[in-house]
Amino acid sequence: MTGNPRRAALTAAFALSLGALSLTACTSDDDLLVYQTDYANHQPLRVTGYPSAGSLRTVQQIVWHLADRDADALAALHTEDGDADSTARAWIKTYSKDAQGQVTADFLDEGSVRQEVVLHFAESRRTQEITVRINNEAWGVVLDSPDPAIESP
Repeated sequence: MTGNPRRAALTAAFALSLGALSLTACTSDDDLLVYQTDYANHQPLRVTGYPSAGSLRTVQQIVWHLADRDADALAALHTEDGDADSTARAWIKTYSKDAQGQVTADFLDEGSVRQEVVLHFAESRRTQEITVRINNEAWGVVLDSPDPAIESP
């Protein structure tokens, strides 16, 4: 096998773990392939708490879009009315470098339709609270202006 054996193993394991999810979710093969590729191409997200499949996938995508500096994709996850482009660009400016490193997501409360999540960026020791939720049967984020806080030692 050529390439990165760790990445190949992670991709295979992740594909197997998503088998049950893909049986119950309405995800096209293309969407699943994009998700698996993104998963393999980014650092693993550390997770605490109890995310639902939808809240976890959404938070992973948020962190990946930040790391990739993809403001359009981040704005597309916005669940509120109005234009999210400028807010997404502010998030990219604030967190893109941090998102390329180790990130931990603390999933608070129960996450069947809405969940509060605290992102912890290891390199800068900053945190950001976000709300992910279902809107029109799809998970997304309430994309407010970034408000980074510094963690205490």
